[in-house]
Amino acid sequence: MALQIGLIGLPNVGKTTLFNALTGACAPVAPYPFTTLERNVGVAMVPDERLQRIAALVNPEEIVPTTIEFVDIAGLVKGASQGEGLGNQFLGHIRDVDAVCMVVRCFSAADIPHVTSELNPKDDIEVVELELALADLATVVKRLEKLRRQVKGDKGEYEEELELLERLHEVLSQGGQVRGLPLNAEEKEIMRPLNLLTNKPRLCVANVDEEALPSGNELTAAVKESAGAEVIVLCAELEAELLEWPQEEAQAYREEWGLEAPGLNRLIEASYRLLDLVTFFTTTGGREVRAWTVPRGTPAVEAAGKIHSDMKRGFIRAEIISYEDLMKAGSFARARERGLLHLEGRDYRIREGDIVHIRFHL
Repeated sequence: MALQIGLIGLPNVGKTTLFNALTGACAPVAPYPFTTLERNVGVAMVPDERLQRIAALVNPEEIVPTTIEFVDIAGLVKGASQGEGLGNQFLGHIRDVDAVCMVVRCFSAADIPHVTSELNPKDDIEVVELELALADLATVVKRLEKLRRQVKGDKGEYEEELELLERLHEVLSQGGQVRGLPLNAEEKEIMRPLNLLTNKPRLCVANVDEEALPSGNELTAAVKESAGAEVIVLCAELEAELLEWPQEEAQAYREEWGLEAPGLNRLIEASYRLLDLVTFFTTTGGREVRAWTVPRGTPAVEAAGKIHSDMKRGFIRAEIISYEDLMKAGSFARARERGLLHLEGRDYRIREGDIVHIRFHL
């Protein structure tokens, strides 16, 4: 299953424009709230120049990048948990995502109304955070009620879970975030099935006018002060437009604005850092060069299962070479002559840039 990022924010902040730019989708965008009535789901290819360089050595029939899935939901408004706007019904659509990306409006556009009388990123962030906390509170209350009925006064084996839920209830009822709460390994495991939104890793996008690139504006500074997360400054409208330009012209235009890479690339890279992910590569008999994403420290046998369940089941050894060593050698044959390929067992931890060949039996 692809890595999933949920896009959240107030209405008219540019979430769906960003979603379209990321995924190449054509979800409807309009200058009024609640254009998004159903969730939008799309896949973005993760750009990686190493794929092309490996392919230049192998000449495969196909090059397959790894992907990220983005989920765009309806904008939240103050009071959503009590049914204002579209309510928080769509928050359930991002319960299973790996991380959330909060999009904050830092652009001025008279034809696109803001949900409040003035742009105030600090207040906007607080509104979204409160609605997430209240949605999580409802989840915790529901679980608490069910658990209390089960135990009927005798806590027994549920004592630790009850105590944890009561702690979570206290934090969330005050509008707090579960993220960063000091928990031991067992408590984290107890909490995991709840899929609390305020426990998910988070990024922020400060969506600016084109003129505010590359470093942002006063509103962006307010986002950085209030976000409590890494902030990526980009112009979603510009990113969407440049997708339709020839690649060389788009890059030249970005350079005019002092942008070394597309904002979308920076967002994807930030997502990898946030979730501590690494990319490894496979070459399949010259037919395919492919990139894969796994958490840092993934054992080789689990990486094999990412490729195919048969590889995990019949795992024997993994033949590994780093991307850097392959580039220095110039070919797999020369790399093998120089002893740069090494055999590893099932517990070898996959590293960033590893090129992996799994030996297995059926």
